[in-house]
Amino acid sequence: MIQNVLILGAGSAGLLAAITLKKKLPSLTVSVVRSSEIGVIGVGEGTTTNMPDYLFNFLQLDPSRFYAQAEPTWKLGIRLLWGPRDYFDYSFADQLTGQYRQLQRASGYFSDEDFHGIGLGSALMEAGKVFPRNVQAGGGPDLRVSFGFHIENAKLVQTLESIARELGVTFVEGTMSGAERGPAGIAALLLEDGRRLEADLFLDCSGFRSELLGRALEEPFVSYERALFCDRAVVGGWDRTNEPILPYTIAETMEAGWAWQIEHEHHINRGYVYCSQAISDEAACEEFLRKNPKAPKSPRVVKFRSGRYRRMWVENVIAIGNSSGFVEPLEATALMTVARHCRGLLPMLADAPTETVRALYNKLCNETFDDTRDFLALHYKFNTRLDNDFWRRCRADTEMGALGSLLEFYGENGPTNLNALLVPSQDRNPFGLEGYLAMLVGNRVPYKARHRATDAERSTWQQLLTTLRNQAEQGLTVAESLGCIRSPLWRWNAQKTGPQRG
Repeated sequence: MIQNVLILGAGSAGLLAAITLKKKLPSLTVSVVRSSEIGVIGVGEGTTTNMPDYLFNFLQLDPSRFYAQAEPTWKLGIRLLWGPRDYFDYSFADQLTGQYRQLQRASGYFSDEDFHGIGLGSALMEAGKVFPRNVQAGGGPDLRVSFGFHIENAKLVQTLESIARELGVTFVEGTMSGAERGPAGIAALLLEDGRRLEADLFLDCSGFRSELLGRALEEPFVSYERALFCDRAVVGGWDRTNEPILPYTIAETMEAGWAWQIEHEHHINRGYVYCSQAISDEAACEEFLRKNPKAPKSPRVVKFRSGRYRRMWVENVIAIGNSSGFVEPLEATALMTVARHCRGLLPMLADAPTETVRALYNKLCNETFDDTRDFLALHYKFNTRLDNDFWRRCRADTEMGALGSLLEFYGENGPTNLNALLVPSQDRNPFGLEGYLAMLVGNRVPYKARHRATDAERSTWQQLLTTLRNQAEQGLTVAESLGCIRSPLWRWNAQKTGPQRG
């Protein structure tokens, strides 16, 4: 039986893993090795909808404390400056898959020409508002919509560390010098000061270095280079002045990749993910600075590789976070993946893990990464916004993995909800059919079975959009909502963590 767990790395992955284990398996002894010399990446992060659910409902963390210490803002989805439209919104709330009683088909069939504000989530995004007003609760924000977070990594790590310490997690300050092998895998972690740390189970949360899984155990790496061509990012941001706090992430098409914009209360985080085979670091920085004159004149360049290790649980080592794999942050899936892997691990530690238990965990984790790879590849395959060598290569050569059947079916039938039978279930990823349809309809991917709307349907559709727009315009901005939750009159309850799709 596993009794003593040692976690290498005190970033968001290591701390979420530590909190999860102590919350759900409190009899475990959990220690975290942290090195002040290494630090954390420290960029702004976005999340999917599973993070509020994981933190507040699954882990039962106090939302008032989390909001006060980590200071997140809210994200209703992604605004994509992408494809042939001026832009389109991928809202976390279902919009394309819903069907109004007055219409013969799902909303996706009515969104070919105008894909703006077709659901409450995207209508709020259009209006620059983040939550409807909860009239029954004094006009404050109604948080019962699907949202993720924008959160600064350093503040998240500080908050999680304080929670972990209170739960009884032990922190060991030190820098790893090596790992001692043993019959079960890793026998001990060796620190530079000579200390030798033993454990029954080691969690490798050492980030891109993958000190235990990748280096010590030499587990093979499975590259995603045939589906995702980008391998570097220019990172820079600036302090907010008079810019409104947007309730969404921006993903903007660039010459050799795309740029993100993440909205924090006092800071705007910006970065350019690009392919080093298509553009030099110097040219990428120049393009980034041309579009972002407020960014620092010497932005950081971060190198990465998209892919995963063949197995994430090998012998007595489990890699979680970037040490297990990484895909570019186009859909902000890093923390989502950490939470899903931590949650999936818990029932497998109830008894002494067997080889088949490890194999099952690896299968589930591989599916998470591979599904995400395919979903991100879908973004690239049909983006016609720019016509240059890089984007022509994306359209011609991006491998679609398991999505071939979906694309064939959609090409015949369009945005029918029957497509749900061809995409991974929401038990496997949070995107659901809504996410896949957002990319296909948003990018105007052609299909044959068009719906010829009647005059009555077109009139009804416009009335519905007007109703959504009016409702959204009565909502609250991010700044107004932050003011409400910081008021001494605000009271948190279970509903205010937000219902989730995935």
